[in-house]
Amino acid sequence: MTRSELIHKLALRFSDISEEHMERIVALIFDEISSSLAKKNRAEFRNFGAFSVRHRKGRLGRNPRTGAPVKVEEKDIPFFKCGRSLLSSLNQWKS
Repeated sequence: MTRSELIHKLALRFSDISEEHMERIVALIFDEISSSLAKKNRAEFRNFGAFSVRHRKGRLGRNPRTGAPVKVEEKDIPFFKCGRSLLSSLNQWKS
């Protein structure tokens, strides 16, 4: 699902809110999650999952074409941990 598909589906579900307003609402939600992660805080949504920031240490990697060693800098990356309810709904159709 893309961002525009999400906006369209939400606008259909909440018919009293225009698609333009729904677009602003979705943008605000994503901005708040992003801003929380930028401050290295966790964004948790019960029964769905949690976004957090994980730190990756610097390391020595390799250029896949040449095999030459390349220094990979340390960095922070976003991480998503799936909630139990979401996980069980994803796996309920497995036999």
